[in-house]
Formats: sequence, structure tokens, C-alpha cells
Amino acid sequence: MNSKLIAPSLLASDFANLQRDIEMVNKSEADWFHIDIMDGVFVPNISFGMPVLQAINKHAQKTLDVHLMITDPDRYIKEFANLGADNLTVHFEACTHLHKTLQSIKSEGMKAGVAINPHTSVDLLKDVIKDIDLVIVMSVNPGFGGQSFIENTYNKIQRLKEIIVTHNAPTLIEIDGGVTDENAKKLVKAGADVLVAGSFVFKAKDSLETIKNLKKIANSK
Repeated sequence: MNSKLIAPSLLASDFANLQRDIEMVNKSEADWFHIDIMDGVFVPNISFGMPVLQAINKHAQKTLDVHLMITDPDRYIKEFANLGADNLTVHFEACTHLHKTLQSIKSEGMKAGVAINPHTSVDLLKDVIKDIDLVIVMSVNPGFGGQSFIENTYNKIQRLKEIIVTHNAPTLIEIDGGVTDENAKKLVKAGADVLVAGSFVFKAKDSLETIKNLKKIANSK
């Protein structure tokens, strides 16, 4: 059984103390940094831009899991590779030629991810599943942190797992939004491999302990 991964979402960190929060994640049992890039067009919010990602990369000692919530992501693939992204995820809803986009990401040496919004069916990924390294299933509507979890997510994970197994694909399933110690076990049981946690980690009294506990729950038999 592969170890389940925890990816704290820096969108929920304290932007005025970003280096401190990055160093906390470095010290923690977390596996990845999850970084949301938003353009205010694809989602109704604006978050980190290129210079901030560059600054994060200077201090981060773990995988940079970059999630693009932007229109026309193809324009920036090379730039994100140069900024140090290890995984680059684009939204299904933002890509007209998804297969081509995935190939472009891989050609820059990054893992290629596809994110799907709550209303998007996982069945739409069947034809390209073998080309996808990870699928981010949005368990809240993208754009803002701290939203409550959408219950239908469990069914989507199970269905996506079936598609991955049927096609013998190497794809990881990543869950983004509303992840806590209360639903982590159930998400993993449904088939999740990576759990993104934002507010739950950074608003906790003891973020290190919270990450440790989440990792333990996700990997308990």
C-alpha cells in the first residue's frame, strides 16, 4: 500500500509570515506544498502570482504541487517549470485541448495534473487518464478557502478509482477542499491518495501536530 500524502495549502497560511509557515511545513510530516494560483477570471478570487511562487520555492524543501485556477493555462507552462513547480495541475474546464496541455506540462519535466470542479463528471477524463499523473477532485467550489465539504465527493472518488484501475493508469487522486481529521479516513477509503488541507492546518493551535495526526489517520489501516 502506497503511503498517503498530505499537502498543506498555502492559500490558508499567514501571508505576512509566509516564510515562517513554509518552514513549519518543511519541519512537519507533510509531503507536498499545495499552491493555488488564481487569476480572478476562472475563479472569483486572486491569489499568488509568479513572484510569490518564486519566493516560496527559495524556502520550500518539499514537492511544489501547483494548482492553476486560471484561464488559458498553456501560456504559462514553461514559466511555472522555470519557477520550480514539480506538479502542475490545470482545470479540465479551462482547457480546450487537454491532451496537448498535458503533453506540454510533461515535456517541461513536471508531473501533469487535471483538476475537476464539483459539477464536472470524472467520466470525462476516461480518454486521457493514462496521460494524467494526478487528478484533483475539488470537494468545494474553487476560489476561496474555508468552505464546507461537498458530500458527493466520495462517489466521485470511487468512480474515478474504477476508471484508473480499469485503464491500469498510474494516476493519483488528490482531494482539495474541506479536508479535516473527521473525513480523512473516509476519503482514503474511497480511494484518495493525497489530501490537501488548508484552514484545518494553518488555523489550528498546533499546525505541526495537526499535520502529524492527519498523516497518521490517512495511513492507518
